Amino acid sequence: MFTIYSIFSIALTLCYLFIILIYIFYWNLLEQWDIPSNNSFQTKVSLIIAARNEADNIKACLEAVLAQTYPTALLEILVVNDHSEDETVTIVNSFPEKHLHLLHLPEDKTGKKQAIQLAINQATGTLIVTTDADCVMEKDWLKYIVSYYEAYQPKLIAAPVSFHQENSIFERFQTLDFMGMMAVSGAGIKGRFMNMSNGANLTYERAAFDAVRGFEGIDHLASGDDMLLMQKIAKKYPKGLAYLKNRQAQTLTQAKPSVKTFLQQRIRWASKSSAYTNWQTLAILVLVWVFCLSMLVDLLLIPYDYLFLFWFLFKFIVKGFADFFFLGMMTLFFDRPQLMRAFIPSLFLHWWYIVVVGFLGNFKKSYQWKGRNVR
Repeated sequence: MFTIYSIFSIALTLCYLFIILIYIFYWNLLEQWDIPSNNSFQTKVSLIIAARNEADNIKACLEAVLAQTYPTALLEILVVNDHSEDETVTIVNSFPEKHLHLLHLPEDKTGKKQAIQLAINQATGTLIVTTDADCVMEKDWLKYIVSYYEAYQPKLIAAPVSFHQENSIFERFQTLDFMGMMAVSGAGIKGRFMNMSNGANLTYERAAFDAVRGFEGIDHLASGDDMLLMQKIAKKYPKGLAYLKNRQAQTLTQAKPSVKTFLQQRIRWASKSSAYTNWQTLAILVLVWVFCLSMLVDLLLIPYDYLFLFWFLFKFIVKGFADFFFLGMMTLFFDRPQLMRAFIPSLFLHWWYIVVVGFLGNFKKSYQWKGRNVR
């Protein structure tokens, strides 16, 4: 019995190590994009921001969006109010810019996908760019996106998202974890083995959205305006996905301040995983979850045999070394190497949260989001 479990533990650990090495390899294959010095922009952009109860964040978001150096004549900003119960609408209306438009979801429509669909129905741009109402970005953000699009004409562009203004080790852990997700997204797109993205910094052609019938077939899910749409576009245009690698093209948001809000966010993200159709994505997610679950099993079985302590330590140490180089690479990309000071506590937090969120996201599938109970 122990021989079988030992072989299983070694194989599982090697699989995890191999996955991390693949991510590192393909991330480094991605070429960094810079705006050409002679670039003259020609693409009309519709920037969409879905907002619900974002009074604390929407002002900073709109100030960052309106400070963009992208030509105003080629930009329209569509903010969609998803039945906000705070001062979100008042704040948006306080901005006088004529290319900023406020839309309201009808009473019978709710949620981010419905908000984006409403905006796209009224959009006039060739290119749809989505971000979240709690995000900010550098002034050349749109120039990076559109210059990349005009150079390569991809159907969909994923770009970096990160956290900032952390106030605790727990929030720094989230930033490290999120940086890892960005590497996974970029590497997966480059290697064409994984389709992952984040709607806080996502771009796609209006024509591609229409060609795959938008959110049709996935509109029953509360989440998935990014990855589930991405897999629909990838199915129709297998070579049409791209990842824009440049930290100047990132959007920035804030980590969750409490364990409860953090778990609610991650359960929301995980709840859409049963709708993934890309087998490589599913296989990798399952392998990582089973690897982390096996570490929990090892801990629980230590009272029965101290051999399980050895296997827990073996997996923990191998995971630690792999994650250290992986996340160290990403902190350098984001120019935040000081975040590695939070690596050791993050190492203890990461594996158990993967187990908990993977389970609750796929079996419980209920969470709170923006004051709503979602199932």
